[in-house]
Amino acid sequence: MQNPSRFIPFKTELPAISLPEQFTYPFYYTPHPLALTATEELQSYIETHDWNHNFGIDANADGLEIGKMFGVLVVENPQGELGYLAAFSGKLANSNHHKYFVPPVFDMLTEGSFFLEGELKINAVNARIAELEGNEEFIKLNLEFKILQKLLIEEEEALREKMRNAKANRKQQRQENEGKMNSADFETLMNSLADESIKYKTGLAQFKRNQKEQLTDIQAKLSPFTDELELLLQKRKTDSARLQQKLFTSYKFLNKDGKEEALLDIFKDTAFRKPPAGAGECAAPKLLHYAFKNDLKPVVMAEFWWGAPPGTEIRKHKQFYPACLGKCKPILSHMLQGMDVEVNPLLANPGIDKVIKTVYEDDAILVINKPHDLLSVPGKEIYDSVYARIKKQYPDAEGPLLIHRLDMSTSGLLIIAKDLKSHNFLQQQFIKRKVKKTYTALLEGYLKETEGIIDLPLQQDILDRPRQKVDFKTGKSARTEWKVLERKKGMTRIELTPITGRTHQLRVHCAHVKGLNAPIKGDDLYGKVKDRLYLHATTLGIKHPITKEDMFFEAQPEF
Repeated sequence: MQNPSRFIPFKTELPAISLPEQFTYPFYYTPHPLALTATEELQSYIETHDWNHNFGIDANADGLEIGKMFGVLVVENPQGELGYLAAFSGKLANSNHHKYFVPPVFDMLTEGSFFLEGELKINAVNARIAELEGNEEFIKLNLEFKILQKLLIEEEEALREKMRNAKANRKQQRQENEGKMNSADFETLMNSLADESIKYKTGLAQFKRNQKEQLTDIQAKLSPFTDELELLLQKRKTDSARLQQKLFTSYKFLNKDGKEEALLDIFKDTAFRKPPAGAGECAAPKLLHYAFKNDLKPVVMAEFWWGAPPGTEIRKHKQFYPACLGKCKPILSHMLQGMDVEVNPLLANPGIDKVIKTVYEDDAILVINKPHDLLSVPGKEIYDSVYARIKKQYPDAEGPLLIHRLDMSTSGLLIIAKDLKSHNFLQQQFIKRKVKKTYTALLEGYLKETEGIIDLPLQQDILDRPRQKVDFKTGKSARTEWKVLERKKGMTRIELTPITGRTHQLRVHCAHVKGLNAPIKGDDLYGKVKDRLYLHATTLGIKHPITKEDMFFEAQPEF
């Protein structure tokens, strides 16, 4: 078999290294030297090629800035030659096909395809909906209906208020005259009050009949518009669902053994139940599918970001990133079946030999200096944690023990309550934000300013847990004060004071382009992997649960 057209021979001399025995674990990896060489060649091509696409790198480029995820897959062809495949996620320059890159698994944009024909039909429905919604008579009648409806609601409320006042007045008359009037006069009064009550109720009923008639009259004039709109909206919904379903069954992914599985079947047993938008369009599935289809043996893989970051997620130009969990993991789990893949490094316990140091202890509380890479509480795969060790050390301690947590990668001060009463007292201080905390972080790069406040709302990225993203619409408020402590050797040491306590708040606020735009050194989620995450909980101020004394603790970082 001849080399497929998308097989790219290496242009540079490869390093004298042996091939890896296992394929890259795509969800957490350090790029192999072969992947680095392929990436350098691909990036050189991207840099020198004339794209009709604004990556957000050139300030003078026209069009919307859209950065892209690219991927390289080093492969071995049947002749035993090494080369690589290149791919991009989604579309590039509004096209699925480019000479240097593997094609999509399924090309929905092929002329005459069911998808484009389906889109044309849905677009025709959308055009008719827009035409109806923009009709002057429809807009006029809608406005009349809303104005009349609001007016009648106000009039009805005024009438009901008048009825409530009259009812209160009748009650007062009954109470004031009962026992004071003779029985005949009191009976006459009661009949009069009953007649008044009936009159008000009859009036309200008549008002509601008139109200319904007035509204029905306008609704009848609106009916030709609303009936057609309802049918069109239902048709659009049905047609879109049918088209999406057909699309999901058309995306079929190969694995090493040549077994195909459709996107719809791949996701049926996941939490999503159906594929999320864009599933199957990422670089990694496209690369592996092409390799399996063309008898190319996958060796190593890597993905990197090129261009300006998106508005919500943290992406840095030329930086490597793992495959996303939400969209890619179900697909890649099928595609990697039968392959010898590296073990997930996150299943190992890097904190097994880490020692917890005691900073302060009495009968009610324990303050420790947590080492980096040790969990605060047991995880799904790793039980060893601060909680597990403290529970073993103090078997008679009551309650949940930990009041707050630190990320596994973060070191520093943690406070533990030995009894439930102390836990509840301390917990209230955290809830009411009366606890004083500061962190020390070492950032990649220099900060020009010396202090400030970051205000970026955060939300969990459900397609790529545990990562968080910035979301100004639905994100929870997250605020952090910061100030520079030292600038040295391309790094900036800062003090961080969280005003709120969101997951990964400090890490995202440092790394995001609208925050400090300087990731914490060693941040494997939002920056680059190093020997550790250079983030440390340095100071902690609380009111003691028993003595009510203000207490302050400090533990300087080891970096």
